[in-house]
Amino acid sequence: MTDYLNLLTAVLERHDDHSKWNESRFERIKRISNSKVGDVGQEFIELLCRGYGIECEFPLNRRGQRARQNPWDIRILGVTFEVKTATEDVGGAYQFNHIRHHRDYQALLCLGISPNDVHFGAWRKGAVAEGSAGHLVSMERGGSASFKLTKRPGDLYAVHLFEPYVRHLVSDLRGERPEPFDPHRAHSIGPAARDAGADGRARWTSSWRGGRRS
Repeated sequence: MTDYLNLLTAVLERHDDHSKWNESRFERIKRISNSKVGDVGQEFIELLCRGYGIECEFPLNRRGQRARQNPWDIRILGVTFEVKTATEDVGGAYQFNHIRHHRDYQALLCLGISPNDVHFGAWRKGAVAEGSAGHLVSMERGGSASFKLTKRPGDLYAVHLFEPYVRHLVSDLRGERPEPFDPHRAHSIGPAARDAGADGRARWTSSWRGGRRS
């Protein structure tokens, strides 16, 4: 009788596209369903905000739970963001899918997760719609409601610049006309920067459990 288990194992070994994720720091994200990758990204952004002392909140439904269907995903310092999360593909890029710039939010926040690093980018919704945040590709043949934005790690910021960049973007959206953002001069000033451990990683704890905040 044909050993179908070994046959399939051999086929999978020949088609394995994720060898760079094997034994990497963030390997686990490749073992969760695609529908949960967005949850991981949103929780991580919440932890960053709370770790840096940045005010944030999620939209809630009538039961006080985080709303799954809402034009925006998180409000940071009074500004509403749509959050998109992607893992690095075999070509070394992030594919941020289903970007809908017609929805009622103020800025787009993209989180890219690599095997051993994290990057982010954030733009005014107007910049996204105008294409200055990057080239958008329609995900619907002949449609214009959902787009894909492709970025490489070098196109985005290292995540340790999250706090100063988000504060800068919010200031810009408020019409305060801040100086152009300079990543070489930016530094974090929130609690997470002061409370980081010896390895440089902040000791954050989650207040988000099972779709609700505790």
